[in-house]
Order: sequence, then C-alpha cells, then structure tokens
Amino acid sequence: MTVTRAVFFDAGNTILALDYEVIADRIRAGGHAVTVAGVRLAEQHARVRLDPHLGRGRSTEAVDVFPLYVRYLLEHLGIPWGNDGIARTARDLKTANQPYGLWSVGVPEAAVVLPALRRRGLRLAVVSNSNGTVADILRRVGLADQVDVIVDSGVVGVEKPDPRIFEHAAAALGVRPDEAVHVGDLYSVDVLGARAAGCRAILLDPAGAWPELDCPKAPDLPAAAQLIEAMT
Repeated sequence: MTVTRAVFFDAGNTILALDYEVIADRIRAGGHAVTVAGVRLAEQHARVRLDPHLGRGRSTEAVDVFPLYVRYLLEHLGIPWGNDGIARTARDLKTANQPYGLWSVGVPEAAVVLPALRRRGLRLAVVSNSNGTVADILRRVGLADQVDVIVDSGVVGVEKPDPRIFEHAAAALGVRPDEAVHVGDLYSVDVLGARAAGCRAILLDPAGAWPELDCPKAPDLPAAAQLIEAMT
C-alpha cells in the first residue's frame, strides 16, 4: 500500500465551521423560532441534498448554489417559506460577516488534530473552493500556521472537483497525489475530485446523514485522523 505522506483538508465544514449563531439569528429575525443546535443539524442534512446538484459539474461558487443550500436547510427546519422568502433569506445570509462570509469559525478539534498529524511527519494542505479569503480566515482563527500550504480556488483559478486543484496542492507539498488523503464534507466535490487526481479521500458525516458510500466516513476530525493513521 502507498505510504501516506500528506493530508489535504477542505476548509468549510471541515476545519472551518459555519457561524450557526448568525444563521439562527437571521432566521429568528424572520419570525421563526429555531435553536442553534437545530440549525446545525439542518445544515448537515442540507449539504447531503445539495451534493447531487454539484455532481453535475455545477460550481460550488455559482450564484444559484447558495440559495438552494439555504432552501434545503430551511425545509429541514420545517419552515415553509415561499420562493421570495427563501431568496431574501439567502441574500441576507450571503452578505453576513463580510468579507469572510459564514464559514468563519475555527473547528475546535482542528487545533488539536492538525498539530498531531504534523508531529507524525505528515505534510498538510488546505484545499478549498472559495473567493480568495481562506488564508485570511485561517489566520484569524489561528489555524494558518498549522498547515504547510493553503490552496484557494479563488487564487489558483481552478476549483474542486477538478483534479488540477488537488494536483496543485500535491506539487506544492512535494508529494505525489497518491501519497495524499483528502478530508472533506461533500462526496461529489471532495471525494470524487480527490480520487480523480489519484488521492484517497475521507468524507465527514457528523449527523450520519449520508447513505452508504464507497468511501470511508468519519463523524469528526479526530475520527478522520484515526482513519488516516490506519492508512499510513
């Protein structure tokens, strides 16, 4: 078996969490009683429903993707808003916390898992579909120094699932793609994209919402780290 020399991490929903407090506050402002825990669970299911749309080659940064994501989140919360209400909420959330957006909270486990992987001699990269702000966000939450390379699609001009973004990360780390494992939250984008480049992949599934798939799944970063250890 190929020796694992590097680990790639998606940013959003992997080492950066959504600001669920902000999302809950905006939904409450529309007159709906929701909890942060409920919003978190709804989002974890929404990403599974969104995934097939991304598997058709649609960019995760396309203008119609985020409103669809919000629609699925709201539907899981049982909020039967019409299209106008959904669009209004999506616009409101899209402009929250500018210029960084909603994925702006460091996942607490990342501050433990990333250094532990580096101590084992693994090279680390972030591979993210974003708008050029990922490095700044990671610096703000104290995670930028815990990885060796940050690859932002808004900077390099190619996005997941295009294998070239994973190949770019591998080259930047000085490893072959087959020596890397990628950890992310979307099957069509993270798992299939990584595999197309020759990497292995682990899918994060915190709510147990994904169906049975042909890839390892982990509920959180510490569990993903255990799977990575088994791959080395």
